[in-house]
Amino acid sequence: MQNGNHFLRIGTLVGGQDAVRVIPQILPHGFESFSLTFWQTTGGIDLAELAKQVREIVDEHGAVISSVGVFGNPLTGEGDNADTLASWERAIDHAHLFGADIVSGFTGRLTDRPIDESLPRFKEVFGELAKRAADRGVRIAFENCDMGGTWWKGDWNIAHNPQAWEMMFNEVPADNLGLEWEPCHQMVSLIDPIPQLRKWVDKVFHVHGKDATIAWDIVKEYGIHGPKEFVWHRTPGFGDTNWTDIITILRQAGYKGTIDIEGWHDPVYQGELEMTGQVHALNYLKQCRGGAFVPNPV
Repeated sequence: MQNGNHFLRIGTLVGGQDAVRVIPQILPHGFESFSLTFWQTTGGIDLAELAKQVREIVDEHGAVISSVGVFGNPLTGEGDNADTLASWERAIDHAHLFGADIVSGFTGRLTDRPIDESLPRFKEVFGELAKRAADRGVRIAFENCDMGGTWWKGDWNIAHNPQAWEMMFNEVPADNLGLEWEPCHQMVSLIDPIPQLRKWVDKVFHVHGKDATIAWDIVKEYGIHGPKEFVWHRTPGFGDTNWTDIITILRQAGYKGTIDIEGWHDPVYQGELEMTGQVHALNYLKQCRGGAFVPNPV
């Protein structure tokens, strides 16, 4: 499988604990990269052994592990998040064994406090993690999901608004701190993702392949706080976003990462239709990047 500046891999997210079982089953569909995710903890998992097993599978097919993600609240360490910060450290230390140079996740947040009140703790935690990552050639990418939070209160994550990004990156002005971006999470807040990407593309280290459909008729009649849903997370190819534009912006900026489909959210292509939707998204995104690479005549 060729890879270079002309080639932008399209892959999918896989739970880290399920990777050895799942990846061999879906590789034949043409996925080119895999983003491994862990929920709150990597505890009890031998990451070195997992990396060895996963690399044996993907290397044989020319695929790659694009990133390792830990999704919890590393700022509080409370309850089920007790191991989240230590899991970030383990992921950073072991990323190179997977062949990955990105560790991703949520920033964490002081529960139900305004975003600005989380910044001192963010600086304390990710100032150290950024140094640890830099020493190992690793970049840190924050997913832009609000996890049901707002500017004023919530849990899990502060990195869901561009003003918060400015504040975060001012607190920790490290070159290896950036974003794990997708249009969906911005569209849920009625933010136009295309001009945002054009502005922030240099800080985008990893892209999740997830889209949204906004029902503007419902927004205009009922607003966003009424009883009717006004937006749905969608698998790429079924939502509102022009992914050809997204890939164009990424390529114009010299993006060398991957787009990994985040499934398991689409209200239609779910259940028995989950992989039908994901493989449709895979082929759709490949077409949006221009199809298969064709070499020029010599």
